[in-house]
Amino acid sequence: MKEKLSQVRCQFIEQVSSVNITQLLDGLLKDRVFNYEEKDSVMEDHTKRARARSLLDMVISKGNSASEKMIGHLERIDPILCSDLGLSCNQSAQPATPPPGALSGSGTAACTVEEFWKAKQSDSSVYSVTKASYRSRVALLITNIEFSHEARRNGAEKDEEKMEKLLKNLGYEVVRHRNCTGQEINNALTDFTDHPKLKETDSVVVVIMSHGKLGAVLGVNWKDGDDDPDEFPINNIFTLLGPEKCPKLVNKPKVIIIQACRGGQKGSVLCSDAPNQADAVPPPEEGFEGDNLRFVHKEKDFIPLLSCTPDAVSYRHREQGSLLIQYMADIFEAHSDRDHIYELFRKVLQRFEDREVRNCLQMPTMDRLTLTKHFYLFPGLVDTNQ
Repeated sequence: MKEKLSQVRCQFIEQVSSVNITQLLDGLLKDRVFNYEEKDSVMEDHTKRARARSLLDMVISKGNSASEKMIGHLERIDPILCSDLGLSCNQSAQPATPPPGALSGSGTAACTVEEFWKAKQSDSSVYSVTKASYRSRVALLITNIEFSHEARRNGAEKDEEKMEKLLKNLGYEVVRHRNCTGQEINNALTDFTDHPKLKETDSVVVVIMSHGKLGAVLGVNWKDGDDDPDEFPINNIFTLLGPEKCPKLVNKPKVIIIQACRGGQKGSVLCSDAPNQADAVPPPEEGFEGDNLRFVHKEKDFIPLLSCTPDAVSYRHREQGSLLIQYMADIFEAHSDRDHIYELFRKVLQRFEDREVRNCLQMPTMDRLTLTKHFYLFPGLVDTNQ
């Protein structure tokens, strides 16, 4: 098989499209022909021809099995190009193994997002998602880039672009803010709790990207040594989106993503964070009754992903953006059609563990996780552009 690829090397480099290269990389990644570092090295090439050349040469160097798998993926992705190149693979015509959650009776073909969604409708361990609630999805995206007294967050524009694209692909209307003080972040989140879509939505996503320290995100006017520092306490997110301040989100997943340092130490240092002390809530009096009165958990249905462990730094490439957002975009694009949100975040953590760059160790954390069910995103269930 590798001889076949070698024979059509020049034609492949000229004719394959950028979209096909990305799909081939995703397929070879799932087949474990490539690891994430190898996939990234291909995508780092600046031109389509260079990416095609790197992809093909790496596959050929891995031998016949890898070459056969690539031909199989190419035949599935672009049968016309595969035919033009004179390539074929007997095993490539075999349908893929169905993912978990495929409908019974669907044979060996993988089910569609719609079928997968229908199969989950009667599952009591899954958060409810309807087509109406999908159309009402809304997300808050806050990105701080320019600071009065701190370094500019070079590459943060890429993070903003990637995250906005990812959220829109998952059906979320994006409310975007840039270069906010701590108070402006708080105001933006407060205004977000009054968004008219929250009553009907099945979930919300809040993304805040800035400089940071343990327990807080820094506003653009933050200055070391100020008596009243320009900060936004991360705990405010849980208060403002909790049942007391935002009853419209009771029992709905609240996905929180914070891309910010939590200190100045390297990620290879083991750190721990002090537990948050929740306010004591007095028990209801015995025999007390009231119309339409119910008690709910003060903090529930949250899944926060913070970019690093307590006291540690987060890493960001000056041109490509932060590692967290890069890895999230890759993982969600490849797996959000079948994996629930916790599993997606776990795969993001695994991606960090698989990195071979040992001088920039970083490990995201899922602090204060209170999801009680699985939350599936069902990307593409409804065309929100209509």
